Amino acid sequence: MRPLESTDPTRIGSYALLGRLGAGGMGVVYLGRSAGGRTVAVKLVRAELAGDQLFRARFRAEVSAARAASSAFTAPVVDADPDAPMPWMATAFVPGVALDEAVRLVGAFPEHVLRILVAGIAEELRNIHAAGLTHRDLKPSNVLLALDGPHVIDFGIARAADGTALTAEGAIFGTPAFMSPEQAMGERADAASDVFSLGSTLAFAATGGTGPFDGGHPLEILRKVVSEEPDLAAVPGAARLLIGACLAKAPGERPTPHQLAASQGVGPLVPGTWLHPALVAAIEETAAVMAPQAAAAPLPPPPAGPPGPGGPGLPEPPSEAPTGQPTLLLGRGTPAPPPRPGRRKLLLGLAGGAVGRQ
Repeated sequence: MRPLESTDPTRIGSYALLGRLGAGGMGVVYLGRSAGGRTVAVKLVRAELAGDQLFRARFRAEVSAARAASSAFTAPVVDADPDAPMPWMATAFVPGVALDEAVRLVGAFPEHVLRILVAGIAEELRNIHAAGLTHRDLKPSNVLLALDGPHVIDFGIARAADGTALTAEGAIFGTPAFMSPEQAMGERADAASDVFSLGSTLAFAATGGTGPFDGGHPLEILRKVVSEEPDLAAVPGAARLLIGACLAKAPGERPTPHQLAASQGVGPLVPGTWLHPALVAAIEETAAVMAPQAAAAPLPPPPAGPPGPGGPGLPEPPSEAPTGQPTLLLGRGTPAPPPRPGRRKLLLGLAGGAVGRQ
């Protein structure tokens, strides 16, 4: 998280903003906190887009898609106002590290972690598709790695399976290196398109940051996606077949998310967390911002009472006790007993009495 900039708002809706989580072409994502302490990610649309009615319609569709796809492994929508002067949406804050950042930190992922990625993302795609949606922008930066598994985020260009869309056929939306051939050609993208994007995402994680169609201008990358076989030479053998199946050019030849999740089974358990220690530390650091920060409680007022030298309502300070005698503080209104004579005075008094009797 980065500090707020001078031009950033300090509050959106009922959420106080604590810092910046990221920024993109559509807007800025902030870390926000409600009055009750709930931490959220608040996506605020850029000012130059807020007046575009077509864009507003797209943003409303994103809010609807994110609500429809909400599950344990997305970032559920908790609040939104797509009709505000500056449209915004708040989702539950997931303490995690984006997959692209995780690969930058620790390099290529081992096979047991890849298996969890396959199963976790495939399960979430199954839920997204069951809600009648296609994500259409699955890529490493849209996968958050949390302690409980991967989470799929950002439904900015999701499309309803019933054909409801706000982009014309032939328009290309997505990230070239992770798009499917049908997306690259401007054709309709369905659930199988998300599986292709999953294959490219897994290849990125398995190789330490190299995509299967990397290199050159974005148009050159799109050409490779459509007409060339993926470069999987650096992918470990056990994962190569599965990733290659996801990257089949024909949508009908790709496995379904259900088949991918089932293919991983339970498998042998690896002791400890599923993530590299450096990623666990980064996630724990991210999670630290979730703790509510309570304001310091004011000190209680002094008890009421008659004014004294110590100030209004304060009792008079006790008089200095005789040397060697403890000071006894009694309750208000109770007279203090006279001080007992010191040992020297007591002996002198007894001696005087003895002399007087002689």
